[in-house]
Amino acid sequence: KAMELVSVGACSSSDDEITVEDAPFARTELPQDGSAPPVVTTDMEVLHDKVKKQVIKEGHGKIPSKFSTCFVHYRAWVQSSMHKFEDTWQEQHPVEIVIGKEKKQMSGLGIGVGHMKSGERALLHVSWELGYGKEGSFSFPNVPPSADLIYEVELIGFDDAKEGKARSDMTVEERIEAADRRKLEGNDYFKEKKFEEAMQQYEMAVAYMGDDFMFQLFGKYRDMALAVKNPCHLNMAACLIKQKRFDEAIAQCSIVLSEDETNVKALFRRGKARAELGQTESAREDFLKAKKHSPEDKEIMRELRSLAEQDKAMYQKQRELYKGLFGPRPQPKPKAKNFAVLFWQWLVSLVRYLATMFTGKND
Repeated sequence: KAMELVSVGACSSSDDEITVEDAPFARTELPQDGSAPPVVTTDMEVLHDKVKKQVIKEGHGKIPSKFSTCFVHYRAWVQSSMHKFEDTWQEQHPVEIVIGKEKKQMSGLGIGVGHMKSGERALLHVSWELGYGKEGSFSFPNVPPSADLIYEVELIGFDDAKEGKARSDMTVEERIEAADRRKLEGNDYFKEKKFEEAMQQYEMAVAYMGDDFMFQLFGKYRDMALAVKNPCHLNMAACLIKQKRFDEAIAQCSIVLSEDETNVKALFRRGKARAELGQTESAREDFLKAKKHSPEDKEIMRELRSLAEQDKAMYQKQRELYKGLFGPRPQPKPKAKNFAVLFWQWLVSLVRYLATMFTGKND
């Protein structure tokens, strides 16, 4: 379908926030079941004598160069027991890996990521020598000695950097600038209907604005960071609604509302997601709050009317249901009159009539 940029109120578009009302959003779905590694039938690619790769989903563009800062999601298992010891998808925080500067226990993972493209998802087979070694790890994560590992990895994206500058080494201004650049690139991809690439850019932008970073910011720097971070969450929420991933969309909007409880776009989109889940009262509450701060917004009014129509339709449906269960309402039956009473009433009337006739003749 064609892309429509709606220009009113809660669905308005800008350089920061883009809403596509009629365009399908095609993003790779997250792995459905992380209890065990996925079954992959693609060829095994040897990246190193201790690292092999199987592609689950092809990526796009080029691979990272040395010292690139990569943002990844992964799940990790011990190959022999299939014990899962780490899952960044579940924690909802991507991990940063600087190619060539990764931790020793992640050197095999780093080799694999260094041979992946943005958006690619792959299964990595890593020998113990490039994992947690002969000693293993008895704290977190818990990995036994000499354990070969399996990783399910998604490369969200990467930044090329000659010195391999990690987020922790950047100044506040550098991190905000890097995040803003990713946000604007995401908007460009979105306008071109390259939805998967757009989502990756937004996720990378948010990765620069982690909780530990935001906790340290005050005053104008916090305002600058939120001006980049919040639009990314809102754009991701719009994309998730298109994918019918309503719970995740609600979570993205709630992040924004935790910082700005009067944000009309966040209230509107959370209301839409809640309405789709059948959470009518919560949805109405969000729409009414949004209307309070944007009373002329036609989109908000339309959603409120839609909820009212749904309520009316549900009421009619319930009436029909109960009518079918209990049948039509019984009509009152006329009371049967006693024949003897009727006879005596007739007889009395006859006697009165005859008496009247007799009296008239005598007169």
